[in-house]
Amino acid sequence: MKRINIAIDGPSGAGKSTLARAAAEKLGFRYLDTGAIYRTVGLFAREEGVDPSDREAVSGLLEKIRLRIEFDGQGVQHMYLMDRDVSREIRLNEISGYASRVSAIPEVRAFLLEQQRQFARTSDVVMDGRDIGTVVLPGADVKVFLTASPEERARRRYRELLERGQQADYDRVLAEVQARDEMDIHRAAAPLKQAEDAALLDTTGLSPEESLDRLLAIIKGGIGR
Repeated sequence: MKRINIAIDGPSGAGKSTLARAAAEKLGFRYLDTGAIYRTVGLFAREEGVDPSDREAVSGLLEKIRLRIEFDGQGVQHMYLMDRDVSREIRLNEISGYASRVSAIPEVRAFLLEQQRQFARTSDVVMDGRDIGTVVLPGADVKVFLTASPEERARRRYRELLERGQQADYDRVLAEVQARDEMDIHRAAAPLKQAEDAALLDTTGLSPEESLDRLLAIIKGGIGR
């Protein structure tokens, strides 16, 4: 039985995870947050005292890292690192930079690629990341490039950090968003870009409900539902 695969790509802070998870729930599909996997590798690099930009050192970590993905009764994804649930830790703002840098390393991407593809072969899935439609699932049934202006994404991230009780400065968050875009777009391994056959969805100025409605319309139109 062929599974239906939905690929959602876009820059950091565009709301991919929130919207992809909500769309998957509406469709009855499984949701896989690939960014959480890279964040887990980034967290491991930090805990091991390794420079996330050091290709050789990070590649060496892959021999001993133990990570796994589990889903709870509500279908929420949990990331385990060395048998420890790190689902909250990987969301710390400082881990974003680690995740971006380790994800630019070809050996890391190769290490995680088959794991993601196997998941898509066994489930109807909505998967989001930076290169799902271009590299991980180039044959996905529907591809969406989800974006918003850097200022909009920084505002969302700033509010999110405050709601989590973390200290934040909007100008610093904006600078981090812009720096992350620069790294993701210009990295050598699987750079962030819109797949030629992907629908563009810009959520600047849209509410979460409006964004979800537009995303579902694109998906349902693509799979004929």
